Amino acid sequence: MLDNDSNMKEVATPDLNDINQRIARRVAALRAGSGLSLDALATRSGVSRSTISLIERGETSATAVVLEKVAAGLGVALAALFEAERAAPGPLMRRGEQTEWRDPASGYVRRNVSPPDHPSPLRIVEVEFPAGKRVLLEGSSPANAIDEQVWVLEGTMTLTLGHASHRLEAGDCLALHVDGPIEFRNPTRRPARYAVVIATPVPHRISSR
Repeated sequence: MLDNDSNMKEVATPDLNDINQRIARRVAALRAGSGLSLDALATRSGVSRSTISLIERGETSATAVVLEKVAAGLGVALAALFEAERAAPGPLMRRGEQTEWRDPASGYVRRNVSPPDHPSPLRIVEVEFPAGKRVLLEGSSPANAIDEQVWVLEGTMTLTLGHASHRLEAGDCLALHVDGPIEFRNPTRRPARYAVVIATPVPHRISSR
């Protein structure tokens, strides 16, 4: 793998306003579909009522840490917050339809690869993770555990779940039952890229309209 500016492809800067509005619609729709009030979701997620309200109005660029807590409170994977209805639903998801989102805290970029409207229990996310950065996601618990596999495509990542820490090199794949805080860290001076395959109990088809 070459240095940062030679091998890792340039990531187009996503339209933050459009993405924030998409997240706003999804959170509001998922909350309504779960029959949760703002106060109830705040209690379940550990995120303040005012912050959730700002997210639902598209008036804040929430970090991955905050959004993952909201997703856990809603009982869904983080990837579900970036899904949107398509004009032509189906099993094919073109590259241009795949949502990209950049975490404002760490700078990592995640892309929803899978078609959100196809009845499959699997979701694939691609992540480009900057050199030397870390993200600690704390939303998962035994009550909303998620099974996933992380496949490193380029670079090196260290994943820590509970007392177990794994250093993953390009080509390595780690199966995880995420039932507590998990840390993603790039310990090198080069960016990393990996895919996450997430198992979901049922496909999420809640309308964002």
